Order: sequence, then C-alpha cells, then structure tokens
Amino acid sequence: MDMLANLGLLVIFALVLILPFRVSCVERNLELFLFACGVAALTLSGFIAIPGEHTGWSIAIVEEALFSSLNIVNIGGIPIGIVQIVLIVGLLIYLFHRRMQEAIVGMVDCVPLKWIVFLLIVVLGLVSSIISAILAAIILVEIVNALPLVRKAKVEVTVVSCFSIGLGAGLTPLGEPLSTIVVSKLSGPPYYAGFLFLFDRLAIFIIPAVIALGIVGVVLFSRSHNAGEKLECIVRRESLFEIFLRAGKVWLFIMALVFLGEGFKPLILQYIINIPSAGLYWINIVSAVLDNATLAAAEISPALSSQQITSALMGLLIAGGMLIPGNIPNIISACKLGITSSEWARVGVPLGLVLMAVFFVILFVPAWLGVV
Repeated sequence: MDMLANLGLLVIFALVLILPFRVSCVERNLELFLFACGVAALTLSGFIAIPGEHTGWSIAIVEEALFSSLNIVNIGGIPIGIVQIVLIVGLLIYLFHRRMQEAIVGMVDCVPLKWIVFLLIVVLGLVSSIISAILAAIILVEIVNALPLVRKAKVEVTVVSCFSIGLGAGLTPLGEPLSTIVVSKLSGPPYYAGFLFLFDRLAIFIIPAVIALGIVGVVLFSRSHNAGEKLECIVRRESLFEIFLRAGKVWLFIMALVFLGEGFKPLILQYIINIPSAGLYWINIVSAVLDNATLAAAEISPALSSQQITSALMGLLIAGGMLIPGNIPNIISACKLGITSSEWARVGVPLGLVLMAVFFVILFVPAWLGVV
C-alpha cells in the first residue's frame, strides 16, 4: 500500500506541474485545481506510515488550512493574516483610488519609468524582510497595475519583483513563514539563532541578487516597453465583489498549499531530506509548486552544518519565484493582475534556473576546488 500511495503522490505532483500549462480550464481555475490536488494528496498520504510522524487527515491540519492565512501575526489581540491584509488594502484603494492615481501620475511625471522599475524591484526586495513579503507584494501590484506599461512589461516586472521580494523576505523572521520557522528550529544549540541569524548568513548572497534582479527587470522592461506608445496611469476602481472575490481566492490558494505540503510530507521525509547538500539544493526546486515553509520545516535542523543550511535555504528561496504556487507574493500578484500560469512560467522558469545555476557555482564549486 505504501508503494501505491507513493506512486499516487508522484502522479499528483506531475499533474500539478503539467496541467496548469496544458489545460486552459485548469489555468483559469488554478486555486480550485490545487485545492483538489491537495485534498487528494493528503488523503493518499494517510496510507503511508512514517515512524514518529502523523500522516493524512487530522483536525489540526484542517484548522491550519482554514486559519493559517487569517492569523499570521497578532496585533493588540487581533489576528491579522494574508486575507485580511489583501481585503483591507483593496477596500482602501476602493475608497481612495483617485488620490492614489494622482500620486502615481506625479511619480511617473517626475521619475523615468526605468528608474521606477529598478527602485520598485530593489527597494521592495530589501524592505520585505521588515514589512513582510505580504505587504511588499500588495504595494507592488497596486503600483504595477497603475503604471503606463503594456501587459507583457507588467508581467515581467511583477515576476522579477516577486523573485526579489521572496529573496529579501528571507533575511529576517518578519519576512515570511519560512524564515520564522528556520530561526525557531535553530534557536537552540549549536546556532542559538536570533533575529539577525539569517541576515548574517544570507545577506552576502541576497542583497547583490536583489540589485541584480533590479537590473534584469530594467532590461526586460526596455525590451517590452515601447517608448513611443502613450499609455495612461490608471488605478481601476474594482467593484466590492471583485475585492472580496480576490481575498477569497487567496484564502483558497493558501489552504491548497497547506494540504499539498502536508500531503507530500511522506515523500519529503522518506526521500528528499536524505539527499546530499548539492543534490538537495537542486531538489528544492520543488518549492516552485510547494510551500517552501513546509520544506524548510522538514529539511532544516541543528544537525546541519552552516553551509548545508545556507545552500538549502538559497535553493528554497530562489525556486519559490519560478511558478505561481511557489510563494505568497506570487499568489497575491497573480490574483490581482490576472497573470496565468503560462505567462508566469515564461519569465519565472528561465530566470529561476539561471539564478539557481549562478548560486550553485557560488555555493559549491569553491568548496569542491578547495578554495574555501
């Protein structure tokens, strides 16, 4: 039964990777498709016995799926999560859309679009570790949505920016769930991880990468944007129905990722975490379709060396930008801008593979050559 269940999980994983790019109905209803796959994966995982681990359905998993996106932080006793932030910001823009449009028009009149693109990617990437990846993504999509850019340029700038936000958010526990989990798991000996633990180890890689992504974004923008084409800055006033529908889609998306992460846990525990560091770096490309926080929780432990922790985290952070389900900023941006899986992958997959290759050389080749 274990073998059949594992085979079924592999089939579901293949469907998640392939169908959104091949079947238009799936692409249009990605949240529902991933939710159904998550339910199927979690059901199959219940037939796989892992010593010391609970697999399959439980009340705790259902509660996590229902409430994890609603309770990210607690402010003054009030739970605040992704869905509430998306909803509140949407309502604020609904109320103050005219002022926001005037502000963006003023910015475009004063600052060249190339510089706006560069600063948007770099600044949001760097501050996402403080204001959170969620808020950075919401700011991103509202500005990009209003900028006078053709659709192709908007998609490219958004995807590159989400790579930047996903990387930058890994610098502190405030940025995203992955970094919070890692610091918590390593808070004891021998690392005694504190607030700046990830910054001290990853900043030397992430900050140059964020700046490089700003340059990449400008290059892609310059290729797609026709300077002679006159477009207006428009902050479209969505209906209240659209605002609540988008918040609901984000909620369903996060639930789907929780179910997928828990459903694929047997594969992660049986196979992925036993792979050597260099192989694990590349295997972590699966975080393009799985919640990278789930993978980090399974992979990271105090028994790992500092180099193993760094390489595993960089693999997870980079790959998370490649496809829509890979990261929360991707989900928020795709829902708001209506970016399809194919549109995202055309930019995200090549960019992600190049980044993975570059950092593989940086992280592993010097050690193999005895340079460090």
